[in-house]
Amino acid sequence: MTYPWSWYTDSDVLRAEEDRIFARSWQYVGHAGELAQPGDYFATTIGRTPLVLTRAEDGKLRAFVNVCRHRGSVVVEGAGNRATLQCPYHAWTYALDGRLRAAPRADFELDEVSLVPVRLEQWGPFLFANVDADAAPLAEALDAVPAEVVECGVDVDALRFHHRAEWTVDANWKLACENFLECYHCPVAHKGFSALVDVSPDAYRLDSRGFVSSQYGPVRENGRARYDTAGEVLRSQFHFLFPNTAVNVLPGRANLSIGSFAPDRPERTRRVLDYFFAPDAEDAWIEELLAFDDEVGREDTVLVERVQRGVAAGAIDGGRLVGDAEQLVAHFQSLVAAALAHYRPTNSVT
Repeated sequence: MTYPWSWYTDSDVLRAEEDRIFARSWQYVGHAGELAQPGDYFATTIGRTPLVLTRAEDGKLRAFVNVCRHRGSVVVEGAGNRATLQCPYHAWTYALDGRLRAAPRADFELDEVSLVPVRLEQWGPFLFANVDADAAPLAEALDAVPAEVVECGVDVDALRFHHRAEWTVDANWKLACENFLECYHCPVAHKGFSALVDVSPDAYRLDSRGFVSSQYGPVRENGRARYDTAGEVLRSQFHFLFPNTAVNVLPGRANLSIGSFAPDRPERTRRVLDYFFAPDAEDAWIEELLAFDDEVGREDTVLVERVQRGVAAGAIDGGRLVGDAEQLVAHFQSLVAAALAHYRPTNSVT
């Protein structure tokens, strides 16, 4: 059985998830190319925690809680290049290494105050942050994903950043993640994808371990492709790092997209995907792959928004999963339920 469908609409559940999941997990926050030069910075969030990532003059990448230590204002927004970060409320000014450099009329020693640091680690060019200072290293959370990406023909350090896609889905973040975690719906809802990738139960492989869930799909024999699948990548891989990071590799030239499912409110999710390609991949080929990927993404948006309308109706308490086909959904739901084990929202699981 699923967990209660009220968990897809309840703001108290989302607040508990922010505290017990998003504040304790590794999440993708961007790529090193966004911080290429000393002085570069960008603001983002994980859960409800605002972050700012910087590259200081010493060349080191850092992440901080993007909240002024004075009265709590968010310090900076957007991205850019500057020597310091200045709060717009009272002009408290921080160096890019987090140290407080100026505070008008301060009656204390400036070195007593600094921005609160946040764990920041990398897989190749991909930046991950974790608010929990005691969390295990990122490598443990990623498990075998980096090795499997290399094995399938993708050297992440050799990829070239292409663009970032951002959009919103009118559905709970868990529904969006759960849709990503199964291809049971593919033959019905993704005709183009299913014409390219063999999604039959015997060919499409699922695996879960720790905080990682993975899907592996070979190119269908005599299949119809919307783009040329010839290249170093012979099969698709789709990895998911709990709670909300997706990694996608499609057949063809070396490619990878990575991004997050971020809760905006109980019934809205912000999606981000950063796309990377082989440096010598032709622009026409990239555009064809992106058109194919966009088609699948739009189909998924329609699906999960329909589910949100159904679960939000309140007419049914919960649903039932299909064993093998939805084993990754069950794994995800078990991790969510475990994180909320000592929290008892309405209609909570036992």
